[in-house]
Parts: sequence; C-alpha cells; structure tokens
Amino acid sequence: MLKTHLLAATLVAMAAPAFAGDVAKGEADFKKCKSCHSIVAADGTAIQKGGKIGPNLFGVIGRIAGSQEGFAYGASILVAKDKGVVWDEASLAEYLVDPSVWLQKVTGEPSAKSKMTFKIKDGDDDIAAYLASLK
Repeated sequence: MLKTHLLAATLVAMAAPAFAGDVAKGEADFKKCKSCHSIVAADGTAIQKGGKIGPNLFGVIGRIAGSQEGFAYGASILVAKDKGVVWDEASLAEYLVDPSVWLQKVTGEPSAKSKMTFKIKDGDDDIAAYLASLK
C-alpha cells in the first residue's frame, strides 16, 4: 500500500508543471519592461501602460513568436515565427534572461540577434508567470 502511495505521489509530482513563477512578483517586476512594452487587453483596456517600442504583451503566452500584428520584428524572431515557435512560460522566461542566446537556440542560427537588448537577470520566471495570468 505504501509503495502504491509513493508511486502515485511521484507520478503527480512528475505531471505537475516544473515552472512556477510568482504572479504578484512578476506584476511588480514588470516595471523593468514598461519602458518598451505595454499590456493592453483585446478590448483596449490598458492593464499596464508602457512604451510601444516592443509589442503589446497581452496574450503573449500561447502566441506564435514574432506574430503580434502591427509590430516590426527583427529578422531572427521572424525565423522563430516561421518555425512555429510558440511562447510558453518557460520559453519566455528563458528569452528574458538573454534574448539573443534564446534566438540562437530556437533558430539554429549562431548569428541570431534580438532587437531586445535588455536582459532580465532576476525575476524572469515571475514576469513570465504574470504574463501567463493575463487572459
């Protein structure tokens, strides 16, 4: 019986997402992103007012990379788009740490670069969790 419970607990732990950012911390940390990005809901409600240098980040989780309409993306993120790369929390958190390295990994192009030169050294998973919470 104990083995059955241990096996069940192990399976549940393995099935749970390994990604766990803090949404509240991510909302607070989004201030690092506001100089370039805003978050505006589909109905036009401004959730986070910010810059327009970068694309609107509402609904970014689940979106194909480089596909926000009305934004001029760089060549490397468009290669990721053509490959069908879809943002999830883990990939967005990894991108935030070093956008060019992430693009090099997903595109297979050693010279891939991102227009986003800012790197999030701490709180990347929290920001990704916050953005995932906005639907």
